[in-house]
Amino acid sequence: MSRDSFGSRFGALVAMAGSAVGLGNLWRFPYLVGENGGAAFIIVYIILSFMICLPIFVSEFVVGRRSQKNAFAAFRDLSNGSAWRWVGLFTIIVPLVVLSYYSVIGGWSIQYFFKSCTFGFTERVTQEYLDTMFAGFISSTWAPILGHTFFLIVTSLVILGGVKSGIERFGKVMMPLLYFIVLLIAVWTATLPGASEGLSFLFNPDFSKIDASVCAAALGQAFFSLSLGYGTMLTYASYVSKKEDIAKASTTIAFSDLLFSLIASCAIMPAVFAFGLNTQGGPGLVFQTLPYIFSQMPLGGLVAILFFLSLIVAALTSSISLFEVGVAYLSEEKKMSRKKAVGVLFVLIWPVGVLCSLSFGPLADVKIFGNTIFDFLDKFSANFLMTIGSLLVVLFVGWKMKKPDVLDEFTNGGTINRNAKLFRIVWPIIRYVAPLVILVIFLSNILKLS
Repeated sequence: MSRDSFGSRFGALVAMAGSAVGLGNLWRFPYLVGENGGAAFIIVYIILSFMICLPIFVSEFVVGRRSQKNAFAAFRDLSNGSAWRWVGLFTIIVPLVVLSYYSVIGGWSIQYFFKSCTFGFTERVTQEYLDTMFAGFISSTWAPILGHTFFLIVTSLVILGGVKSGIERFGKVMMPLLYFIVLLIAVWTATLPGASEGLSFLFNPDFSKIDASVCAAALGQAFFSLSLGYGTMLTYASYVSKKEDIAKASTTIAFSDLLFSLIASCAIMPAVFAFGLNTQGGPGLVFQTLPYIFSQMPLGGLVAILFFLSLIVAALTSSISLFEVGVAYLSEEKKMSRKKAVGVLFVLIWPVGVLCSLSFGPLADVKIFGNTIFDFLDKFSANFLMTIGSLLVVLFVGWKMKKPDVLDEFTNGGTINRNAKLFRIVWPIIRYVAPLVILVIFLSNILKLS
């Protein structure tokens, strides 16, 4: 039986862009911009994304495309069965851990979408009411679990369709829709009185705001946004044609991810400034601050529906890629049918997600190293698992794989001359700069614990 793959270049690009574009762009990026000085943070983010993170992204692409295998088999085969194969297993476990709590937030998005459809944010509600509503909702037992369950079911149904008929078809429809919706909201919020202050905040840099903490936050977000160290891009790359230009595809995906983050910020920050609210809203910006803004805006009910729909789509495009990593492994290595593989992983992921959901309510007093179950998995994944995974990938490509093999993959067997020149820049970054930067991030995260 032949291995499934993407049916077209466009399908592959939108699927991989969908993996990168997620809640991190709509939820995390805007509030980090607010917390770290606006335009100055964005400039640092752009520089680090393309100078450091893009070569790491390319490394995952090289491993996946060269092997044409799932993450475990990729490292096993390319390392000739050495201990490096366990790196592949590591990159399979990480996305499943991430998905277990990610689906909880996806469930919140679904609940708030239904709330917006009943025009719950058009009644001139107060900020205090919305804060209380959000706190009451996430601390309840059954509603968040129901949302988490429904979100996982939708993710599973797409995965069941396979790579071409499921993942690719979903991406072709939903990614253009996602960009359109968020762009529409951005255009609308730009017309609000006082919105110009928000746009100035985003695009008029104050370089005095740049310090070590801003650089660290920007680099961490770039890692998070591009899904580095999760095995998702590696798995998707394994479905990509050998004719695809790795450098061009990677740059396109990174640029698409950046563009969406900027559009999302343009959709959110002008509205925040227009209503004189705090730019440092933290994670509550999406579920507490924005609903208040929607309640005050002309046609705010419609904008709320569109926004939370976009939030669901963004969450799904990422959750699908996280799920597919494990499905590819079970299907190819354990010879399970796709249906059985999805079922097995659902049974493993769902109860962990339930515990994460309950950690805001009945299990709030259960602590792991001083953190709730949700916070522990979130911080542990973002601060340690992701960085370790990224470090292992670049070390593998830079020090274990043979340089001629990496160059061969990067240039499509020497047929793309411009990539050979570009490789002279990318290779030292993969081999020396990226490992050093990742190691610094890892050590800084350890120091934060002390």
